[in-house]
Amino acid sequence: MADSTPEPKILIDAATIARRIDALAAEVQAALPADFVMVVILNGAFMFAADLARALARRGSHPTMEFVNLKSYGDATESSGQVRVLGTLPERLDGRAVLIVDDILDTGRTLHFARALLAGLGANPVRICVFLDKPARRAAPMSADHVGFTIEDRFVVGYGLDHAKRWRGLPDLSAVD
Repeated sequence: MADSTPEPKILIDAATIARRIDALAAEVQAALPADFVMVVILNGAFMFAADLARALARRGSHPTMEFVNLKSYGDATESSGQVRVLGTLPERLDGRAVLIVDDILDTGRTLHFARALLAGLGANPVRICVFLDKPARRAAPMSADHVGFTIEDRFVVGYGLDHAKRWRGLPDLSAVD
C-alpha cells in the first residue's frame, strides 16, 4: 500500500540552519557556566543537539551530555497530551546548570514536564534551547531561553524531526502539508 503523505517542501535550508546554530552556541556559552550539563530530549533533537555540541566545542565549551527519552506523539501528528519517560534519567544533577535541548516547543507539555523533572533532580538553573518554537500551538505556559527559529503552525520534518519515523535524515527543515 502506497503512502499518501505528500513530499516535504523546504522551509529552512541547511546553510541557514548551520548559521543559526553557531549563533545559538554563542548565546548558550554567554548564559551558562563552562561545566553545564546538556540534557537532550530524544529522538527528534539528536541532530540539533549534535550540531549545537560541535558549535559549542568550536567555542571552547564542552558540556557533559545526557539523554532523556520522552514521548507524547508516538506516530501521530498531534500530541497525546500525556508525557512518558522511557528509559533512565540523568544522575548527579544537584546544583548543576542544565540546558535542556529539544527539537520543537509546540504544546509546551513535554518541556514543562522535563523542566520540572530535572529541577526535581536538583538541577539549577534549568534553561531550555529549542531548534523550533511553534507558539500558535501552546497549551502549557512555556517559553524557551534560546530559540533557533519560530515557525507558523505547520507540520514539519527533517533535521531530526519525523512523521511516523520518516524524513528525520533530511538536512533541511521541510513542511508536510
